[in-house]
Amino acid sequence: MDRKTLLDRAARSPEERVLLAHVLDKCELCRARSVPAHTDFLSPAELRSAEELLHAALYHDGWAALGGYDEAERRLLCFLPPWQDAPETDALLAVLRVRWHESERVGHRDLLGSLMALGVSRSKLGDILASPQTADVVVCADIADYLAREWTQAGRVHLHAERIAPEALNVPERKVRAIRDTVATLRLDAVTASGLGMSRAKAAELIAAGRVQLNHRETTKPDAPVRALDTVSVRGFGRFTLAEVGGQSRKGRTAILIERYL
Repeated sequence: MDRKTLLDRAARSPEERVLLAHVLDKCELCRARSVPAHTDFLSPAELRSAEELLHAALYHDGWAALGGYDEAERRLLCFLPPWQDAPETDALLAVLRVRWHESERVGHRDLLGSLMALGVSRSKLGDILASPQTADVVVCADIADYLAREWTQAGRVHLHAERIAPEALNVPERKVRAIRDTVATLRLDAVTASGLGMSRAKAAELIAAGRVQLNHRETTKPDAPVRALDTVSVRGFGRFTLAEVGGQSRKGRTAILIERYL
């Protein structure tokens, strides 16, 4: 399949087409010159689109996603020449730890806003892992020293940023609430209604309005099937994973276990 056909089939918007063309450029550079290549950080949705494109192009190996820790959401897509077994993490990623006074309160949005105010593109930033008095931020290695020097404020709150070893990254425990329920069908509208405690009609309305993502891809079909370990995100309501699918009751309803992120 030629490049234009690949992009025509894979891209859902002009913006996504630009992104996927960039991914192909990096892949082709690696293969043509036998040198490592990588993108900047991709969101989960962007990474999923990129992986689907690579599979459609019959590139099933020779690349890896790197985010600094196992559960990372934002990741670099790294392309590996035949002589390289794994990405050189230290050359690609760095971790900053930022601190503030214990009397202050700083959240994820404050930290991201202060980084953007420094002229840093979101694509240069990985996950922001905030704790009560500190936050660890995964960044592209080429901007780490700049941020360690210049990232001194978030609004009126004074910050102190420093580089730390990647293995010292503090990953807060992810808080979830377990929800056990039964559904008549494993359709997206039924599972969403169960996971978010709303009516099935309301869930279908949100899906039709384009506010629901299934495995990080916008899905507008209420009857889209949901399988075990699928993740559902609803803009303005939260996110959950269908952790388990059990057997059927006498009335034909299917038992499910949902883990809703708090």
